Amino acid sequence: MCEILDLLQQAPRGAALLDVAKATRLPKSSAFRYLATLERRRYVERDPVTGSYRAGSAFLPLRAHEPELLARRARPHMERIRDQLEETINLGMLEGNRISYLEIVESPRSMRLAARRGDRDPLHATALGKAIAAHLPERRVRAILEAEGMARLTPHTLTTLDAYQAELAATRERGYALDDGEHEIDGRSVAVPVPGANLPAAISYSAPATRFPLERAEPVAAMLREIAAEVAGELRAPAP
Repeated sequence: MCEILDLLQQAPRGAALLDVAKATRLPKSSAFRYLATLERRRYVERDPVTGSYRAGSAFLPLRAHEPELLARRARPHMERIRDQLEETINLGMLEGNRISYLEIVESPRSMRLAARRGDRDPLHATALGKAIAAHLPERRVRAILEAEGMARLTPHTLTTLDAYQAELAATRERGYALDDGEHEIDGRSVAVPVPGANLPAAISYSAPATRFPLERAEPVAAMLREIAAEVAGELRAPAP
């Protein structure tokens, strides 16, 4: 079993039953029995779509693995809403003083807004950053902005603490964060936090402003809140 766990730990996107059997030199039937036992103990989880096996939540107890687990849980939901809306969906978290992109599901359109996985953006000029900052202690937000500054990325970027705090209050009141041409002059994004994720994380929808009028922000945010709640529920639920 240890060889199986080692294999899955090194395969974040999962491994098929046949791959596990070959790597461990076990008969396919024996590999399946071991995997079934590990799945019951939550050390392994099986993707219901692809049938591949991955390291489960009981095998990833350390905080260092939580972003990977969050991204894994979120991606199927992100793909579903991307397919429905045909725009880019992002998952990000606060890492240090900046927003780090954990997962990105790009729009199929040739003109799209899309960061790259691992990119780090400022807290003050992104919808992801605002969605997260709105639920952080004010002293922490202030400390981050004082350390990083509030660079003007476009003519619409908020560059004063007072303006940013007012925007965070508006974010809390309406239930979603908005980047209206503040990070990219021709871009618009809406984001919501992932509740109860043990990480300061959020999910966003990004599109060129010409395809994303402001009146669509509320219905898109409602869809994001739905998938954020689903992801949070999966993170809390024990494996069957």
